Amino acid sequence: MTRSEAIRQSFDAAVPIMLGYVAIGIPCGILCGSIGLNALQVFILSALFYSGAGQFMIPNMYLASAPIASIVASVSLVNTRQVLYSASFAPECQGASKRLAFLFAATVTDESYGVSIAKFKEGDWSVGRALGVNLFSQSSWALSNVAGVLLGGLVDIPLQIAAFAMTSIFICLLFTQKLTSANVVAAVFAVVGVYACKLAGLGGAAVLVGAALGIVAAIPVSARAARRNAEGAGEGGES
Repeated sequence: MTRSEAIRQSFDAAVPIMLGYVAIGIPCGILCGSIGLNALQVFILSALFYSGAGQFMIPNMYLASAPIASIVASVSLVNTRQVLYSASFAPECQGASKRLAFLFAATVTDESYGVSIAKFKEGDWSVGRALGVNLFSQSSWALSNVAGVLLGGLVDIPLQIAAFAMTSIFICLLFTQKLTSANVVAAVFAVVGVYACKLAGLGGAAVLVGAALGIVAAIPVSARAARRNAEGAGEGGES
């Protein structure tokens, strides 16, 4: 396969992601512009810190007067899932160079993860083409954020409309998860934690507390489900 064919395949696979990033990248850019970031700063942020949820959280929490430590902790916690995404591709990266594998792992997001998983299962897919999907998607995200900054400077768009895009991202993340008891428990406890913080006037720590509470509550449920599956597999092997 020629290089141009590989690039075309990567681009075709990335198009749905790129279009979706335009829809949420522009509101994200508007929010970033509202806290004083210019187009160049937003482009650099999007290129180096490639996280839609994280980039939405930063301006929203900043506008809510959340302390810097809370912003850093919340964004870091939310982005821990990216480590799991990258780790899951370890078998596919065994034959790739360390540099290629590193770039691929560092640019995996929720959306490109789903595309790459499907492509690798279909076969005839490579880390290089998967990296191409990531880079095309990241370019769309960065340019959409810049467009949002520029548009926000020309048109007076209510921040509440742009801010809702962050809520939409988390709703999408929730409904793309498997319907397991652990995920249900995590979602319920996270919502309760955020709501309790809001009632207590701890808006800045709401996301961090909610996420931590959801994870802690889901761990024993997940462990119990894993034990049941192991016991079921053992009984099946004995029979």
